[in-house]
Amino acid sequence: MVDLIAFTDGGCRGNPGVGAWAFVLVEPDTRKALERTNGEGETTNNRMEMFAAIEALSAVKKPKTRVLVCTDSKYLIGCCTEWMEGWKAKGWKRKGAPLKNLDLIQRLDELISHLHVEWKWVAGHSGHHGNEHVDALANQAMDRIQSGRDAFHERRFEWKGNL
Repeated sequence: MVDLIAFTDGGCRGNPGVGAWAFVLVEPDTRKALERTNGEGETTNNRMEMFAAIEALSAVKKPKTRVLVCTDSKYLIGCCTEWMEGWKAKGWKRKGAPLKNLDLIQRLDELISHLHVEWKWVAGHSGHHGNEHVDALANQAMDRIQSGRDAFHERRFEWKGNL
């Protein structure tokens, strides 16, 4: 049982290149939803995937809320469930090379410490309603950036899709 379901996605056109993130946060009981997007002119895919989760978790205001994060990023899930504790124990370092995206990894660590977060991998571009929705939002944000417009978008609505 979860209090909120977050569908998150990030993408890039070129890597690095124009990128955007998107999330939809849904209350399963009421189906009330919040979607938000934004992006950057020069970034990487992994950073946008992480930003999507950071922004979704940052939108959760009540500590100890149970959140299920559905993402198509194995990198994001690996960072948060497999590697983070080891990196933290080693002073946020890894052997052989500097730790990429350290600023975002530390922000995720901070957010996760105040919530009960579960991670679920979903295959991208496979017809999963939540993933397809946030993928479309991220692509629309990249379109706005490439046409010189503001990528930010936010909307509250009733979620009609599958959970």
